[in-house]
Amino acid sequence: MKNHKNQQLLTRPGWSLERREEAVIKSLMPIWGWLYHEYFRVKTSGWSQIPPGKVMFVGSHNGGLAAPDMFMMMYDWFQRFGFSRPVYGLMHPHVWKYALPLAQLAEKAGAVMAHPKMAIAAFHQNASVLVYPGGAEDVFRPYNLRHKIYFAGRKGFIKLALREAVPIVPVISHGAHENFIVLADIYKQIRQLHEWGMPWLFNIDPVVFPIYLGLPWGIGIGPLPHIPLPVPIQTRVCAPIIFERYGREAAIDRQYVDYCYEKVCFLMQQELDDLVKTEELSDHES
Repeated sequence: MKNHKNQQLLTRPGWSLERREEAVIKSLMPIWGWLYHEYFRVKTSGWSQIPPGKVMFVGSHNGGLAAPDMFMMMYDWFQRFGFSRPVYGLMHPHVWKYALPLAQLAEKAGAVMAHPKMAIAAFHQNASVLVYPGGAEDVFRPYNLRHKIYFAGRKGFIKLALREAVPIVPVISHGAHENFIVLADIYKQIRQLHEWGMPWLFNIDPVVFPIYLGLPWGIGIGPLPHIPLPVPIQTRVCAPIIFERYGREAAIDRQYVDYCYEKVCFLMQQELDDLVKTEELSDHES
């Protein structure tokens, strides 16, 4: 029965590692390349710090649904490693459920369901995994928090890294969260209206409900897609984070998981602060 359920799962979008298509990735590279060099004018550093073998890339999400830094990181990866070193990105279940055509295209570029089973399957194939723990709350965090690492307290990625004994390699960016301006998140107020009887649009709990300034809406209300402004983006791959303990016992030790989570957040915030400071000094000197 269990094998039958697993076989059924493999036929569903997002639940297989075998749908990644090199030809599709190659067809996307010229588009990503133009965005990288001409539109966002990306500067990047730190790629020599990636160790051989499988790793967990942990990123801070930026820039709304467009998330331009994520796509620019993917472009950098394929430029440097080609297509022989696979990396899979964990993508939110909402995308697979409510934006299936987009999800299926992303699947061909290496996206899989954001579920521990898929990450574990990738690691067991010696592939790397890219995860953005903060999800919607991170990608739509207010503009005044644009220089903050915000994972919304989610620690599943820590448990996974400990269980599978893989190093965490942080990836950060500066500028990507300035392609629009999130004024506020009014999800709590909208949630209260829902509890009073207002239905969710399309029966989807959006998790966030931002008010933002951006194209093409002018003022966007809710987690709508937008056209990112051509702001310069700087990305950095940070030094691997290696923990003192690994294995199943470490992964279920709540205090140790909390410690590892705080360590990752602290080190990533240090790196982001340094990146912002470096970029601001560069702008001042120019």
